[in-house]
Amino acid sequence: MVRAIVGANWGDEGKGKITDMLAKESDIIVRFQGGSNAGHTIVNNYGKFALHLLPSGVFYSHTTSIIGNGVALNIPYLFKEIQSIVEKGVPTPKVLVSDRAQILMPYHILFDTYEEARLAGKSFGSTKSGIAPFYSDKYAKIGFQVSELFDDEESLREKVVRVCETKNVLLEHLYHKPLLDPDELMKTLSEYRDMVAPYVCDVSRYLHDAIKEGKNILLEGQLGSLKDPDHGIYPMVTSSSTLAAYGAIGAGIPPYEIKNITAVVKAYSSSVGAGDFVSEIFGEEADELRKRGGDGGEYGATTGRPRRMGWFDAVATRYGCRIQGATEAALTVLDVLGYLDQIPVCIGYEIDGTVTKDFPTTVQLKKAKPVYTILPGWKCDIRGIRNYSELPENCRRYIEFIERELGVPVKMVSNGPGRDDIILRS
Repeated sequence: MVRAIVGANWGDEGKGKITDMLAKESDIIVRFQGGSNAGHTIVNNYGKFALHLLPSGVFYSHTTSIIGNGVALNIPYLFKEIQSIVEKGVPTPKVLVSDRAQILMPYHILFDTYEEARLAGKSFGSTKSGIAPFYSDKYAKIGFQVSELFDDEESLREKVVRVCETKNVLLEHLYHKPLLDPDELMKTLSEYRDMVAPYVCDVSRYLHDAIKEGKNILLEGQLGSLKDPDHGIYPMVTSSSTLAAYGAIGAGIPPYEIKNITAVVKAYSSSVGAGDFVSEIFGEEADELRKRGGDGGEYGATTGRPRRMGWFDAVATRYGCRIQGATEAALTVLDVLGYLDQIPVCIGYEIDGTVTKDFPTTVQLKKAKPVYTILPGWKCDIRGIRNYSELPENCRRYIEFIERELGVPVKMVSNGPGRDDIILRS
């Protein structure tokens, strides 16, 4: 059976913890899109980890972790990440890399950095991980696929020279930066080949056989619905699809094999990077929520940047669940809200004097003002509670209000950062 776990919001919903929990019951965990530009924070018996490329199932010895063809594969970063968890006592994970995955090159990071600097105040808030230049090259058909590392040297060099010619025009005339050297690039690709060779696999075939054998497969998404390049807050989006539907493409399996889609939903809102954020709060109110939020505060797992904070946005989250095709929702960081007397929830957007509950395109989103309803807080610590019925009444009311707004059953409630801080609902 194949399950996808994806974000319904801006991408920092707490997917890492939920994925870690679901991985326990999985045989195979697949990263199917994105790269090292976002991270999942996981707290377990080994310690606290921020994973960027590795799937969250690497902490279980019975699982196989896969880097799918849809991933922006930063090879040195992947191996640095493997080394970092092993150094902390985690058994060496079984990792497979798709032979059809494309390689994120050092110049992708350079171009990302140069373009953000060029745009200055009009930048997109990139993590400077090279993601946009990588996907641009992939679809312009000048990227390097893992399989090409094992091509004959003459053919590979021919392509390298061609790529350098293209890139050097921009480096010389737009960015005024040093040019790429084909010999240096060939050396880099040779090093990458030696690093990745033991892990390369026909992943699509591997997953085809695993499905026939009845294995449990978990597709792990990065970021969230509102960062999708088609359905998110364009252009303040990422460069690969963040939707569960893309899991079939990014892993190389039939779409009909995805039976369950778990959308991870945050009990309040937060976002890293630029873009319209209707329920955003500021000042002391935001600082207090940021300080209390997440696991050790709301800061980007990759960048360390303070996250923008806001109240739960039912309009955006309902939309996020819908375009994901969510069959269930997992509500995270609920325990954070225990300090509040009252909790605002954004239930609609006012646009040009009219209230809507439908999430609009970016042009209309710019004009949207939040419409709030106020729910009573529960004013106590809910960590350590394992049974839903033991939660304070107002806490249950908050969950059930969100459930009604989403139109999707909330099957899991996270009430703390630890691996076991989870309440399952039937």
